[in-house]
Amino acid sequence: MNDWAPIAKEYDPLKAGSIDGTDEEPHDRAIWRAMLARYVPNKGVTGDPHLTLFVARLNLQTTEEKLKEVFSRYGDIRKIRLVRDLVTGFSKGYAFIEYKEERALLKAHRDANRLVIDQHEIFVDFELERTLKGWIPRRLGGGFGGKKESGQLRFGGRDRPFRKPINLPNMKNDFYGEGSGEKRNWSREGTRDWRTRDREYERSRDKRWPERERSWTWGESERDSKEERSRGRERKDRDR
Repeated sequence: MNDWAPIAKEYDPLKAGSIDGTDEEPHDRAIWRAMLARYVPNKGVTGDPHLTLFVARLNLQTTEEKLKEVFSRYGDIRKIRLVRDLVTGFSKGYAFIEYKEERALLKAHRDANRLVIDQHEIFVDFELERTLKGWIPRRLGGGFGGKKESGQLRFGGRDRPFRKPINLPNMKNDFYGEGSGEKRNWSREGTRDWRTRDREYERSRDKRWPERERSWTWGESERDSKEERSRGRERKDRDR
């Protein structure tokens, strides 16, 4: 808990898929894809990664000129790279802006986030591909953020930081393993054992039930015969 931080210092797909970074098993296929991916940052990208700003959720009609007009108010820009489709040439909705000074970068990172450009609220963060160890992009199942509807939320970034995990004290409880306080290991085999026990109990109960019926019918028939004998004696006494 001492080294906990809401922003990830090293990218781990399994932790990024957990709201507090404590998951031990992946809960969707995208995390499996990211864990199995062997991603190498693009070596063709030039410029200083520590002076580069990542801008996402752009309007597809937004151009480089518009980005330069908006982001130049924070400082001198060295280069703008609007990512486009190689085939169609259309914008993919995100860009990278490299500043000349770190002061301009920090100011843009602080003030430009959630700025509205061409009727779209943008998202701004530092470049992570070349600065965050172990980074896996969104197209390979990694990244941060994500849509709630898809069930593939990612945490540990500026948009969705980790929530601080609840550190419960290790309390003794006789109900879970004779006061050891250890976590009980639940497995599918254990549940299968419970199911077989339940089935065996049901079978044994079904076997015992006919015996009860027989004993009940035998008691009823014996009582009926006693009543008939007593009635016969009463008739004989009346005839006398």
